[in-house]
Amino acid sequence: MFPYRSLLFVPGHKESWVDKGVASGAHALILDLEDAVPEGDKALAREVTAASVDRLGKESNVGVVVRVNALDTPHFGADLEAVVRPGLTAVLVPKVYDVKDLVAFDALVRHFEIAAGMPVGTVGLVPSFETAKALQNVEQIAAGPRVVSLMAAAAKDADISREVGFTWTPGGEETLYLRSRVVLAARAAGLRHVVLGLWQDLHNLDGLREFAEANHRLGFGGQVIIHPSHAPVVNEAYSLSDAVLSRYAAMVKAYEDGAAAGHGAVMFDGEHIDLAHAENARQILQFHTNQSDLSGTTGKGAH
Repeated sequence: MFPYRSLLFVPGHKESWVDKGVASGAHALILDLEDAVPEGDKALAREVTAASVDRLGKESNVGVVVRVNALDTPHFGADLEAVVRPGLTAVLVPKVYDVKDLVAFDALVRHFEIAAGMPVGTVGLVPSFETAKALQNVEQIAAGPRVVSLMAAAAKDADISREVGFTWTPGGEETLYLRSRVVLAARAAGLRHVVLGLWQDLHNLDGLREFAEANHRLGFGGQVIIHPSHAPVVNEAYSLSDAVLSRYAAMVKAYEDGAAAGHGAVMFDGEHIDLAHAENARQILQFHTNQSDLSGTTGKGAH
């Protein structure tokens, strides 16, 4: 999955909201068949979402993710049958408990890929860590089949709050261990991209920016959002300034010039750097390039 900075939830049965989501500048839409859809509208949501996947795949360059219903509901099979089709990027898997849940989803997605004439492996899985048991098994889940990214849940008064029992604060000290563990598990499994959900105060954009920037520093590459106005803020918060990008590029050049002269370590901007620093800088620059390809942007202004 591309390293999306912003992933906007859109209720699956709200067809008119899809275009608003695209216009927001969000890098991906999460068409939701789970919590945002009343029980009586589940069938309608599947039909509308399938049509949205078809249309977005042909008419836009946004990522298309669908959150299906969990395995302990009667809906998950019909959800997958409806939405696994050309144009779908990934399935957001809720209420994951252990890797066996991903094995089940992998088998079902494979079946529907074949039925739709799609190459097996086209559709990724994004486990959502919103249960205590999932967090306990995070390393095994991160290494599960089809996993292309992880979503760490840290929302106020939501499933994860009830499961763990924490009291939410904007600073997030109460979820720092949980968020950090998901990031570490992602890296151990070879996943560069991991996203966080979510900021619920729709009108507090300054708080959103602080929250997003703090999680970017922690290692997250993007954020799940619930309002179109949040997309520009999050896109900027999870990017790097032009000054930072220029410094990393200069660091790589300084090391390469030193290596060409036979030096394993050099001084750069008053700091001692060696191959490890150059490799880190190269990875950051490449990851930023991949993110920028989604929106046609480079860095954000220096600040």
